[in-house]
Amino acid sequence: MADKADKKAFALRIHADMLKALEEWAAEEFRSTNGQIEFLLAQALAHRKRTKKKEKE
Repeated sequence: MADKADKKAFALRIHADMLKALEEWAAEEFRSTNGQIEFLLAQALAHRKRTKKKEKE
């Protein structure tokens, strides 16, 4: 994962119900909401990368 100096802030518009669910999920996994979003995005990117490799084969 990137260092804090490598991170870029940006605004995220998200439905209130989705944000509440993410906050609860993050708390269950002892992460901040931001950390949970980064974790989920990293998983999605890794999955996409694996999927793209399979498509090329």
